[in-house]
Amino acid sequence: MAKTLELVFETTAGKEVTLSVEEPRENLTPLELQTGMQTIITHNIFEVEGSAFATAKAARIVERNVVDYQV
Repeated sequence: MAKTLELVFETTAGKEVTLSVEEPRENLTPLELQTGMQTIITHNIFEVEGSAFATAKAARIVERNVVDYQV
């Protein structure tokens, strides 16, 4: 099962942006996520269309199963 950590931010222009991290560590805590997301915002690490990340909106783990068929 593939897991992805999705970090959802809002930019200063009001646009929602999602960063995805493949195979995140299993034991992430809410405090670690909040701290990491705030660090991304504080240090202006990313911009989208000239707008910096302004607010941390959500963090979630998405799991998906992939079944390959031989054709």
